[in-house]
Amino acid sequence: MSTPVRSVKWYRKLATRKGRLEAGAFIVEGDRAIRQIMAGQPGEIMEILSIEEPLSLYRDYAVRQLTESQFLSICQTRTPQGILAVVKLPLEVYSDSLPDNPGNKVLILEDIQDPGNMGTLIRTAAAFDFSGVIMTEKCADPLAPKCVQATAGTVLSVWLRRTGGYLDLTRTLRNAGYFLVATDIGGTPDPSVLCHQQKLALALGNEAAGMSGELLEIADYRLRIPISQDVESLNVAACGAICMYLSSKTL
Repeated sequence: MSTPVRSVKWYRKLATRKGRLEAGAFIVEGDRAIRQIMAGQPGEIMEILSIEEPLSLYRDYAVRQLTESQFLSICQTRTPQGILAVVKLPLEVYSDSLPDNPGNKVLILEDIQDPGNMGTLIRTAAAFDFSGVIMTEKCADPLAPKCVQATAGTVLSVWLRRTGGYLDLTRTLRNAGYFLVATDIGGTPDPSVLCHQQKLALALGNEAAGMSGELLEIADYRLRIPISQDVESLNVAACGAICMYLSSKTL
């Protein structure tokens, strides 16, 4: 399969949001993550870049071999695996509207700025059958290299919306019958509330500042995860993992 011969500089620009938007593409690094994309969205892969001759499973894609120095100049990971994919950018990520069918469980992230936390939360959402993730514009960009790496290839397994209109989208979900649970250090310690909702919207706040007053005001329930008195708080990704796991259970 042939593809336009692009400069190494073109690929390097995909590390920036501006470059991704201009190119309509983003980078997924590593064989395992690429296989995850291939399993769910094989048609979204535009090109495979590799140092060595890639495995035969990539034969249906355009493949370009690079020198080691060229490859390393594109990679963002500390320990490159020698292969990456150029994947079509889902432009609806930056839109202000929900999908026609948002699914039964939606994650709402408010100002999650650490890309590792962001990617881990997206991966966890996919693991526990959340259909989508709404995030504020102050959240780390989910298609940035460090976020994509932390998702382990699941970044396209859920729909994503990164928008300043996140509160409007949240209200739209509530009006459509979703039960909004907001995690709050001053909330009620009853995680079982997550286990009995046909339609659930789960909201998590900023790593340091927590949840905004605006989001807490519209929440149906403010939840505090009960933890030892010797520990002040949980990492937001750990808190999200606990809540999303509980949402999949019947207690």
